Amino acid sequence: MKKGICLGCLPPDLDDLGRMKLARDAGFDGVEINTPASDGQAEDLRAMAEQAGIEIHSVMDSLHWECPLSDPDDAVRRRGMESLKASIRAAKITGATAVLVVPGVVNDTVSYEQAWQRSMAGLKELAPYAAEHRVPLCVENVWNRFLLSPREMVEFIDTIGSPFVQAYFDVGNIVLYGNGDQWIRSLGPRVKKIHLKDFSRSEMRFVYLFQGDVPWQRVMHALASIGYGDYLTAEMGPYRGCPGITAFDISRHIDHLFGMV
Repeated sequence: MKKGICLGCLPPDLDDLGRMKLARDAGFDGVEINTPASDGQAEDLRAMAEQAGIEIHSVMDSLHWECPLSDPDDAVRRRGMESLKASIRAAKITGATAVLVVPGVVNDTVSYEQAWQRSMAGLKELAPYAAEHRVPLCVENVWNRFLLSPREMVEFIDTIGSPFVQAYFDVGNIVLYGNGDQWIRSLGPRVKKIHLKDFSRSEMRFVYLFQGDVPWQRVMHALASIGYGDYLTAEMGPYRGCPGITAFDISRHIDHLFGMV
């Protein structure tokens, strides 16, 4: 397995090149970026990564909350589709091997059934574009009131029926309504990428690794059981008091996770 960190989780006073160099110095193999504003900016980010000596391994779509594929307005859904296409192109340009997508959102105006139908239709339409660029779209488990069990996520992905629609599993996001190790075993080979953070039920907030309720030993054994060998990507912001050392601490914590396998 490899160590990754979200570029946006590194100190905000650094530019993108500075963040990449910090990630490399802290021992990370790769970074996850948000969707660049243009294909040209994606080219720039690729050049920065080469200069810093680090991989861009994943692209997090920038508009999947603002323009979800489940929205009642077709124009909003179309904007979301175009954003995902831009994310796929950015991944191809930068060498990333996945695009993270929030598939849909259930709320007062969108029922569960509508979210299922609309988001599935959107991802089915996007799957050939993802296949053309050889970049899978990876559905993440988030607090969107949707795909609330591993069986549902398996059915959702398998019904789409494309090897270019897979799963991006977030270990911290699942704590309130499931067991991460069980989800990982159920999703099996569909798991393309992993997000790392911890969650404290007593404090009801996200925390740094080993400060919350994620059963890390079981999670790491579950990842080993499905043969997972890709990135573990930290999604935790910098310390307020001394942001520059955060990446080094997180990197050491991930090393400890590796030692559990």
